Amino acid sequence: MHNIDIDLVEMTLDVMKYAIHRITATSLELGQPKKEEELKRLVGETVTSEGIGGEKAFQLFRDVLVKATVPIDHPRHLAFVPAAPTRASIMFDLVTSASSIHGAYWMEGAGGIFCENEAMKWLVSLTGLPKGAFGVFTSGGTAANLSAMVTARENWRKDSKNIGVRGLVITSVGAHSSIKAMAKVIDADIILVDSENEMTHDHLVKAMDALSDEKRKRLFAVVATGGTTNAGIIDDLDGIATVCENENLWFHVDAAYGGGALAADSVRHLFNGIEKADSITIDPHKWLFSPYDCGAIIYKNPELAKEAHSQEGSYLDIFKDEGAIGFNPSDYQIQLTRRVRGLPLWFSLAMHGTDKYKWAVEEGIKLAQLAGEIITQSPNVELVRAPSLSCVLFRRKNWEPQDYTDWTYKNHKAGFALVTPTKWRNGKTYETVARFCFINPDTKKNDIIAIINSMN
Repeated sequence: MHNIDIDLVEMTLDVMKYAIHRITATSLELGQPKKEEELKRLVGETVTSEGIGGEKAFQLFRDVLVKATVPIDHPRHLAFVPAAPTRASIMFDLVTSASSIHGAYWMEGAGGIFCENEAMKWLVSLTGLPKGAFGVFTSGGTAANLSAMVTARENWRKDSKNIGVRGLVITSVGAHSSIKAMAKVIDADIILVDSENEMTHDHLVKAMDALSDEKRKRLFAVVATGGTTNAGIIDDLDGIATVCENENLWFHVDAAYGGGALAADSVRHLFNGIEKADSITIDPHKWLFSPYDCGAIIYKNPELAKEAHSQEGSYLDIFKDEGAIGFNPSDYQIQLTRRVRGLPLWFSLAMHGTDKYKWAVEEGIKLAQLAGEIITQSPNVELVRAPSLSCVLFRRKNWEPQDYTDWTYKNHKAGFALVTPTKWRNGKTYETVARFCFINPDTKKNDIIAIINSMN
């Protein structure tokens, strides 16, 4: 199966033809998932002792299986946090895979890691962190947040009285689910600051004042959010930074979704204080137009991350040898094995330039503001809150939760749009509302109007 023969050549041509068609497509089909039993009936057994052949396997994928997926870059996919990878980045994702570069150590992957680092320098420049700050690309925000929390905890445990002590983290109720999940992974307790909107300096101080002496001694990190996934809300980063500095706490900013907006001059001021963070998460595969999977973790002091994550092993010793000196990404995050997932971002940045990235991010913000205006002028819908970053929360007047669910499935089944409801706190209860998240600059005003009109 490693031989080169005519079947492989023909299969390669078929795959390239498909890839070229997908990359250059201007009209996408909004696929729809099917039940496992139905997919099994349609494709049959695909993994067999003799194999079904490349032509048959590819035909099943192209004609059946890929149609049971939803393309993240469809202009009317406005649910969750969609994505819109540039065509350049998708092309170079093919090159990245075909090049078989192991991106863990400089000795094996110097050229690819160099390219990643060039892209990383631009990311770091957006944050305003001081000289010496740097980072690495991860599989996504979850891995980045975990890497940061491990680094923070290990730095805290340099004090001998904290060795073996269960740590404590403070974040907001609006923080991404991965923060709470990763606290469990590192066996730390977590306290959620209850605030209807952003977590502020005063919220944090109040939460800390409420801690017992025992808990206060275990507190080692505060996680703020630079753009909540649900509503695009940015915490009081500057105020929180001041508290962390005064109390000697690790200050982490999860900007996995919102971090792309650091490139937008119109909203950059909303992130003031992020330059004081000890670590920052940004997902280029969300709002910086990279393919999945491409996250990033950035550290003010990368050496602290290296102390926490660098792995030891006899077969790894050569990578530490003087003759193999270079930047080793695996020393700065939880994964040893890694692909050079920052390569597609580098190529797209090199091809298009950073000004076009700024333009594309600004388009997402403009689309959110435009949607807000359209909703305000429409008789049957109303804004839940003012649009923030590229998120818009709105309600259909007189609808019950089931109406939103039925509306979602109706539009999806028709191949028209994927827009899903969410929950928003209204006083002491949570109500079901509709939500837009704009990433794709190809989304048009008429798309927004049509989706809103579908609620009539």
